[in-house]
Amino acid sequence: MARPPKLTLPLRDGVAASALACPPGPWPLVLDFLAERLPLVTRQDWSERMGRGDVLDDQGQPLPPDTPLARCQGRRLYYWRWLENEPQVPGEVRILHQDDHLLVADKPHFLPVTPKGRYVQQTLLTRLRRMTGLADLSPLHRLDRETAGLVLLSVQPQHRDAYQRLFRDRCVEKVYEAVAPDSDGLPVPLKFPLQLATRLQEHPVDFMQMQTVDGEPNAFTQVERLASLPGGWARYELRPSTGAKHQLRAQMAHLGLPLKGDRIYPVLLPVEDTPDFSDPLQLLAREIAFTDPVTGAPRQFRTQLRLEAALDVHPSHRPDRRLDP
Repeated sequence: MARPPKLTLPLRDGVAASALACPPGPWPLVLDFLAERLPLVTRQDWSERMGRGDVLDDQGQPLPPDTPLARCQGRRLYYWRWLENEPQVPGEVRILHQDDHLLVADKPHFLPVTPKGRYVQQTLLTRLRRMTGLADLSPLHRLDRETAGLVLLSVQPQHRDAYQRLFRDRCVEKVYEAVAPDSDGLPVPLKFPLQLATRLQEHPVDFMQMQTVDGEPNAFTQVERLASLPGGWARYELRPSTGAKHQLRAQMAHLGLPLKGDRIYPVLLPVEDTPDFSDPLQLLAREIAFTDPVTGAPRQFRTQLRLEAALDVHPSHRPDRRLDP
């Protein structure tokens, strides 16, 4: 018997339904299966959710707590993720552009892009789905939880791959801004603009980190020093042409210029249950430009956010450079 097609279910408080295959097994009840397969939610909590109608079968029918597993074997179950003690992330999500194909938003520091681990409601995607009611919103690229700035999302599933191909084929011009130690304090002076070409790979022990190793470069970034800041800091413009994990953070740390507020580079610090929201990573996705693959129109967006540490700049600062025409 063919499995029914995947259901399209409405959002619940901005959260899309998750699907889970229900295999044959020794569990008497669906409740027993859920409690063992997804143990981050207690059996009592699953029972309460099923009692509220928050667990459905592949026909969209609610499953009460006493549902026998045999009824759902080989079929999909649907539920909505919800965490009781989710950390509250400060900061406002701003929609900078929205049309039938594309949505561009400003993400504050500390807000994850998509639901994962300890975060469901406190994510950019959930907040935007709640704001717009668009269940098919999907991020087109990655941005670290600690990084603030521009994030692009597709509005319709049929256009998602065309936009993501722009990032895969390096057809997107991205500009970041960062605050790091002033390069004047380095033992060997750096000449800007600096063209970085390094090879990054995951650290064999500290999996959160990327490390610079010998070999063919896979991460390319142009670095420009923009301005001196008080306290021995400086403001930098970073133009990556590739999108390796933690590329900008790892490369700047490799230069001896780790970003202000970075808890991963150069030293991986312990994960905090509640982040210190007063000391954000000073990295901002500032500008992005590309040719729209759906409409053919040129696109250029600039964040409305500013790095806190860069607000009080030295009087001799240079003005921000716009994207090259």
